[in-house]
Amino acid sequence: MSPIKLSKWFSFTASRDWFYRYSFTNAGLSSVTTNLGDGTVMHCWVPKIHKHSKPTLLLIHGFGANAMWQYGGHLRHFTTQFNVYVPDLLFFGHSFTSRPERTESFQASCVMKLMEAHGVPRMSLVGISYGGFVGYSMAAQFPEAVERVVLCCAGVCLEEKDMEDGLFKVPDLDEAASILLPQKPEKLRQLISLSFVKQARVMPSWFLSDFINVMCKSFVEERRELIQTVLKDRSLSDLPVIKQPTLIIWGEQDQIFPLELGYRLRRHVEENAQLVIIKNAGHAVNLEKPKEFVKNLKLFLLG
Repeated sequence: MSPIKLSKWFSFTASRDWFYRYSFTNAGLSSVTTNLGDGTVMHCWVPKIHKHSKPTLLLIHGFGANAMWQYGGHLRHFTTQFNVYVPDLLFFGHSFTSRPERTESFQASCVMKLMEAHGVPRMSLVGISYGGFVGYSMAAQFPEAVERVVLCCAGVCLEEKDMEDGLFKVPDLDEAASILLPQKPEKLRQLISLSFVKQARVMPSWFLSDFINVMCKSFVEERRELIQTVLKDRSLSDLPVIKQPTLIIWGEQDQIFPLELGYRLRRHVEENAQLVIIKNAGHAVNLEKPKEFVKNLKLFLLG
């Protein structure tokens, strides 16, 4: 049977998603959906037993498949030492809202309500890419609740004028959205090429189409609005300076959020932050260099 015919009967992406779901359950987490009221529902992987003797770690995903795919390979390194919570942000996975807000500030307040609903008053957090925008906003809005902050390839310090100044590989927001929300195999190939330094030699279109059909067809317009809102009227002078100990991790060859934004963020947070640059890695540094990623997280969070 040819790969194309096989793909009609068997989804590699759905199979991989099932594997991650099994691994999260096997790691002691439960899939829980919480109604926050006012038309907002959020899904989160939560500990089956929250042990008060252990600190809490919140893992916030970015744009991509879903939270399980971004943290599935790292989960086992943290569940023994932390109460780990892994939410789906609004318009990802099984989280959504009927409210019109699309800012990372609103996302952050919803995640905080979610943690409060689970009885968690204090936590450290890790935010990857867009998840870093949300995590930074949580640290700024709720300083009494957020203890330590890890921001991974999160262009929090970008400004609207950066697009016009040519800092990014893409010329405008429409092109950025078409890549970050791929609806065709060629756009997914482009996203992969921008995210990874070392790439698979063969990426057949039927395989990429399978991924798009399973992972990229939900909440497309709402996610596009999230991207547009991130950049609109953004200015570094409006970004608050967080006070928590902060670790900034960046892939040296990041082509989505260039390393310059990592240096800019380090200067903005000043003495509270340390910047770790991982060589031979791009934007998906958590997937491309998982051992170095986990090592730096452990040193910072447990040190």
